[in-house]
Amino acid sequence: MIRRRALLAAPALIPALSPFGAAAQTAPAVAQDDTVGAGLRRGVLIRWGDRVTFDAPPFEPNHVDAEGAAAQFGWDARIAALIVPPMAADGVTRAVLAVAHPTVEAAMAFPGGLDRPDVAMKMQGASLLNLELQGGRWIVVDGGFQSRRLTGNTLCRLSGPLAERVGSSIQGVLGIRGGAATPWASLLLAEGDPADWSNRLSGVDRRFQRGEGFGWLVELDPLDPQSIPVKRTALGRFGKADAAAAQARGGQAVVYVAERGAGGYLFRFVSAGPARDADALDRGTLSVAQWQATRLTWLPLPEGAASNPVEAARAANGTAFDAPSSLYWDPRGNRLLFTGGFGLLSFSPDGGDPASPGMAGSMINTQRLGAVQTATSDSRGRLLIGTDTGGVVGPRAQTLWALEGSSATPLYGAARAAGIGNAVASPDGGTIFTVARRPGAEPGATFNRPATRWPEFEPGMPPRSALLSLAR
Repeated sequence: MIRRRALLAAPALIPALSPFGAAAQTAPAVAQDDTVGAGLRRGVLIRWGDRVTFDAPPFEPNHVDAEGAAAQFGWDARIAALIVPPMAADGVTRAVLAVAHPTVEAAMAFPGGLDRPDVAMKMQGASLLNLELQGGRWIVVDGGFQSRRLTGNTLCRLSGPLAERVGSSIQGVLGIRGGAATPWASLLLAEGDPADWSNRLSGVDRRFQRGEGFGWLVELDPLDPQSIPVKRTALGRFGKADAAAAQARGGQAVVYVAERGAGGYLFRFVSAGPARDADALDRGTLSVAQWQATRLTWLPLPEGAASNPVEAARAANGTAFDAPSSLYWDPRGNRLLFTGGFGLLSFSPDGGDPASPGMAGSMINTQRLGAVQTATSDSRGRLLIGTDTGGVVGPRAQTLWALEGSSATPLYGAARAAGIGNAVASPDGGTIFTVARRPGAEPGATFNRPATRWPEFEPGMPPRSALLSLAR
């Protein structure tokens, strides 16, 4: 298994990019409130319980119900992707932001800590939010046209080689962990391990008992609020940590998917036909990554591997990585960024073509930044790196860093126990969107006794995951 310690112990084999020492600033200290980097203005765009769809009721944390939760922003949050639509006739700059809601901790989400699986099923999933640039500031459009919630009740279609075995349709998305905007104008959402939810929800609906309808890569049109999400079975069923998408020089769709877990594999799917085809992700070649020294090689898996890609990857001698957490295709740098317990890796495809058989790999030195969980890039070429310890509190706040050359600058420090749920830059380049996820949820904390009541600090109001804007 590839771990951080093994990488750092072999500097001659794996070059470290962007090393930093004295140029790295100090992460903010843990506090009940959050902190904002110098020269930045922080805005709260939407919080757990705020309405996503026009018919959502007001947030009443002590009396939340399933119907209301299905229309409100979820309890946990992590940015999956930013989609930029074509410019409209009115000239207003807009975007659609997809936010995953992976988890719902009963102790923190419900008064008294008594689990309510029927409500949790609606709190999880994903939110699609309409954003607009108004008066120089980005806002969430209340009741926007593309705004929608995906939950355990969302009707989905299955396609690809295993669809007939599972069924042509399934109700619900489950445990979305991340995702990606594709060059062919769709949105990918990665479902996590269905076992994380199936036992909890088995008493709510029997479709969760077997779980065969979950653990897939989901594709939908983010600009059409009536589009039916499609679960693409050609990429296999397993617990996914994240996904990324690129386009080959020959026009094929290229999708990277990381397996979530202590020894997760990195997969790549290259479509047989052009990415613009509606069923591009139903036919193609699934491969697993094998990494040796500074080179990553894609090993094609045998036909039928989609039925058990993890076992096929093991048989092919693919490389198991330590706790993969995020993937991001950096179009500016033409590279794949990959994070996990090993730190941050950068892979550049041979000849610049994502469909090539190999990639050159390098480690980016993030050793002093903390528990790196996400990495993206902005229009300036800076890496936006988020840390998250899952609620475990130390002396430093979980931080969003900007890494540029040898300089690491803290842009934002989350409130106590909160983690950074990824970051993306706005289309105009003037704002960074990020998420403070699960504030106050340190070990032993509860709904009634959280570690902080950020962001409102009102008596009786629980802490709330929030989507934030950071602008100059």
